[in-house]
Amino acid sequence: MATRLLKLGSALRLSNGSNAVKKVSKTYSTPASAAKLKEALVNFPPTKTTTLDNGLRVATEDSGSPTATIGLWIDAGSRFENEDNNGVAHFLEHMAFKGTSKRTQTDLELEVENLGAHLNAYTSREQTVFYAKCLKNDVPKALEILADILQNSKLGETEIERERGVILREMQEVETNLQEVVFDYLHATAFQGTSLGRTILGPTKNINSITRKDLVDYISTYYTPGRMVLAGAGGVNHDELVKLAGQYFGNAKTNFDVNITSQASRFTGSELKARDDSIPLAHVAIAVEGAGWESADNIPLMVANTLIGAWDRSQGSGNTNASKLAVAAATANLAHSFQSFNTCYKDTGLWGIYFVSDKMTIDDMIYNITSEWMRICNAVTDGEVERAKNLL
Repeated sequence: MATRLLKLGSALRLSNGSNAVKKVSKTYSTPASAAKLKEALVNFPPTKTTTLDNGLRVATEDSGSPTATIGLWIDAGSRFENEDNNGVAHFLEHMAFKGTSKRTQTDLELEVENLGAHLNAYTSREQTVFYAKCLKNDVPKALEILADILQNSKLGETEIERERGVILREMQEVETNLQEVVFDYLHATAFQGTSLGRTILGPTKNINSITRKDLVDYISTYYTPGRMVLAGAGGVNHDELVKLAGQYFGNAKTNFDVNITSQASRFTGSELKARDDSIPLAHVAIAVEGAGWESADNIPLMVANTLIGAWDRSQGSGNTNASKLAVAAATANLAHSFQSFNTCYKDTGLWGIYFVSDKMTIDDMIYNITSEWMRICNAVTDGEVERAKNLL
């Protein structure tokens, strides 16, 4: 279920309007906590950024830790796919660890294990990410391995055929996770007719038909330095990482004359129901159009998201919970659990609540959700906002 964005951002910035309740003192912030916050902000490492000549951006936060995390964030996800190749970005993520021209899959696994490192990847609707966690002295080796994976993967036909079965089994597992199913449905209806409405894994027919050429074409189009960010945190020296980036990615080319843009988002207020009488409970997501990462409304929406929070019946704290929606859900037995969410993309987002309830209480739960949204718009208190900020 999806509907248009409520003016939550302005409500949180202007919570003392004529419709607001009486101003309360900021009981959630003491001089001691304020001093600790100031100290934490002073000690927080600055973010340093550098852009190489080929467009690769390098960003680091050096905290002096003995360990480090480095990763490559690539503008390549299901949003940049079409109906015919939907699922190719996720397929590539699986193929990345199947061996390169320099390393077999076994060699790669042994090398990472001998470092005591952790190598992983994930795909979202807008990004594909490859990252490594290691000791700070092993950052050069970890980056060399990541560069080898991204630039020299063999993409063997045998491995491709084997991975089809792995992805199909993963799809079966996802289909048993009702929360993931609901959020796929939510995207499908909220962004219907656009690439954001497609699933990350893609349909079964695409998984069975994706070829090596599809993978190679996707890499050559989207795995370019101008669409990548190399980020490092922990024990990471910025100048050293920039030097390593030039060493391992400096020869990669970006065609700056080619302007690749994602399909424009289009939010459609709508409703989708999938009935299955074998499932005893209802799993529901209701959302409004949210803000993109670059929007000024993103931070207020994060605060509003924290204000509503999450609750589960097993916690047993509904009546004393700071979330007014949790109190309502527990008192009237409206839901088994709920959680607020704020999903952001570049130019849009989804802000709402996912809940699990008995089928007979769905309407009552939705009524209480929308009532709480309107209360936040018109009558949120300074104390509530301060508490949410502290939690963030």
